Amino acid sequence: MTYRFEEQYCRPPYDDLLQIYRHSFADNFPLPALTDYISGKTISYGDMARRIARLHLFFEKAGIVPGDKIALLGKNTPNWVITFMATVTYGAIIVPVLNDFNPADAQHIINHSDAVMLFTSDGIFPTLDFEEMPQIRAVVSLDTRTVIAERAPISAGSSKPALSHKSIVTNLTRNFRKRYPDGFAPDDIKYRHFSGDSVCVINYTSGTTGFSKGVMLTLDNLRGNVVFGIRSKLHYQNSRALSFLPLAHAYGCAFDMLVPLAVGSHVTLLGKTPTPMLLLKALRQVRPSLIICVPLILEKIYRKVVVPMITKKPIRWVLALPYVEKAVYSIIRNKLVEAFGGSFEEVIVGGAPLNSEVEDFLIRIKFPMTVGFGMTECGPLISYSPWRRFVQGSAGRTLSGIMEARIIPDSTLPLHDGHPQGEIIVRGLNVMKGYYKNPDATEAAIDSDGWLHTGDMGWISEPDNRTINIRGRYKTMILTANGQNIYPEEIESKLSNMPYVNECLVIERNGHLVALCHPDAEQVARDGLTEEQLREAMQTNLAGLNAIVAPYERVQEIEIMPEEFEKTPKRSIRRFLYK
Repeated sequence: MTYRFEEQYCRPPYDDLLQIYRHSFADNFPLPALTDYISGKTISYGDMARRIARLHLFFEKAGIVPGDKIALLGKNTPNWVITFMATVTYGAIIVPVLNDFNPADAQHIINHSDAVMLFTSDGIFPTLDFEEMPQIRAVVSLDTRTVIAERAPISAGSSKPALSHKSIVTNLTRNFRKRYPDGFAPDDIKYRHFSGDSVCVINYTSGTTGFSKGVMLTLDNLRGNVVFGIRSKLHYQNSRALSFLPLAHAYGCAFDMLVPLAVGSHVTLLGKTPTPMLLLKALRQVRPSLIICVPLILEKIYRKVVVPMITKKPIRWVLALPYVEKAVYSIIRNKLVEAFGGSFEEVIVGGAPLNSEVEDFLIRIKFPMTVGFGMTECGPLISYSPWRRFVQGSAGRTLSGIMEARIIPDSTLPLHDGHPQGEIIVRGLNVMKGYYKNPDATEAAIDSDGWLHTGDMGWISEPDNRTINIRGRYKTMILTANGQNIYPEEIESKLSNMPYVNECLVIERNGHLVALCHPDAEQVARDGLTEEQLREAMQTNLAGLNAIVAPYERVQEIEIMPEEFEKTPKRSIRRFLYK
């Protein structure tokens, strides 16, 4: 079943995503588009469009056709953005790979996606095994834009000699000048029309072989997010954005890149791990107009900037005085606003639940902050409210004219203020086409009426039955405070293969991952291990496990369980007993 935009979203210029970018790049030709924070170098919209056109010419000469998959593995840089935009506007399918994935998982994604070309950094490529990626025709450096590995030459026709990818790059400048003899101008920006149902991104929710799912996002899925961002004026011409979330994630990709570039914003790419100290410095320098954030970062800055103020004895004493409290809150709010750059309209928090204590305090001091709800399968946005209309504790309102949501009532859950609780399901133009090469998972996620089952439970409240409130997750997935999706089964499958482990569960405790392990009694007895030696063996397992998982999947400790886990009649562990 197809869900359509409201009429206001169907008319030009909002009816074709690629034409939105054609107009934006042409209209903002001389304006700054991308700045690399580390080097300080800036390129204009015209420079970006010119480099995109060069990549289009490279794709053409290299035999890339619309629908081919291009893998992209690296940190946020201008060349990362240009490669993404060039691929999508050419009609090919981009496969962004999070550079935090370990090499084995990254290679699995590249292979599973059927990518025929890989763009990656010089530092990452040596960690990959080119021979184990047989479908990749060429690897292009994101640092130098040169070909660093290639396979068979490209046939140029029976009467012409075959070309290597390296020779195509060598002759690219000459061929580009031949195509644009009068120089590259705004009128030269031309992007073909493709059906809105065409897949343009495959975004993997995980890297591990047994559990990875490639979310197929279409041009219309991205258009739903981009048009909403344009009409909501989240970004606008000459606004400033500081991109510090991974652009390989749907959240950062949509609102730190796709929306800003559609309206002429100036995007600064941090390109480093956003530690509180570095981020606060960058925020002061860039002074962004909008801040896209995950809870972990906001909570760290809150503890670094706010907590030291409110824990001082004089401040605690003043806050106890009802008539002075508002004035003190105003001072704290102003200092926090200035710490975030002082020029932003609001901070949008997404990707994970925000700590309720932090949210309560920020609301109390009237800090311009709001919380949204989304998932990769919606590219990502489902609900959002501007901070002045945000209902504390909620996840915003479903996007009017774009998305709709309802609840499948769960009879085991009580009503919440008269509203039924249950699984949240959503439908709309943002909903993915499906999981790549995984029809069973697609069928399980999207029903015959087009409703996507989110796996989140909650309720939908007033004033217009659009405000989403999330209570928890039905699924076993662990959503960390910095927005990473962790599937415990992936970690468990690795740990279960290690010595002396009979069965295990990975849970979240106080913001950290803990592995509960029931030891293999027979193996322990056979090797004659004492309790102390068993603990040492588990510590060895812990070190080995953390060496093969992604950084955000690392387990803090292994807790030995003396008894087997309680199980269902089908012999599945009753996970809810151990949360």
